[in-house]
Amino acid sequence: MTDKKTEEVKKEKPTSVPLSGTTAGEKEIQEKLEESEKKAAEYLAGWQRARADFLNYKKEEIERVGEFMKYANEEFVSKVLPILDNFTEAEKSIPDNKKDNYLKGISQIKRQFEDFLKSRGVEEVNSVGEKFDPNFHEIIGEVSPSEALAKEGGKVESNIIIEEVQKGYKINGRLLRPAKVKITK
Repeated sequence: MTDKKTEEVKKEKPTSVPLSGTTAGEKEIQEKLEESEKKAAEYLAGWQRARADFLNYKKEEIERVGEFMKYANEEFVSKVLPILDNFTEAEKSIPDNKKDNYLKGISQIKRQFEDFLKSRGVEEVNSVGEKFDPNFHEIIGEVSPSEALAKEGGKVESNIIIEEVQKGYKINGRLLRPAKVKITK
């Protein structure tokens, strides 16, 4: 059995060029070497591009997930805002003679609630005294200049927010709920 294998190995033609010392053989070897070096350089460049593409993808994905996480609480916060509105209304509706006892507790709960929302990136939209901005405000009523003068006590421009009916909120700079306001005509 070993004889057959030896004979088969002897019969096989070598795939590489023999080193015979001839100029033609050396030329062929040199050409194959250059071709192999070009392929190696091409493969290395391709690998480097693929690695760079992967690193860029990874960085973009981290940014995308970070952006998603930034606004992931948006639905939760929008469902909780009416509770904060109710605290504000409860605070306003306490009779003056009872404010000392009741107001302390409600105010503390409201303040804790506001602090919690601020820690989640929620901030109020500025309204009263500001010029109306349709990006942040929703008009629910207009006040005549004479009514506005009675409230403000001075010269009143048009499209100035005179009253805030419901607070508006932003989350991480993006509008969550517009402020419902009354403006001057």
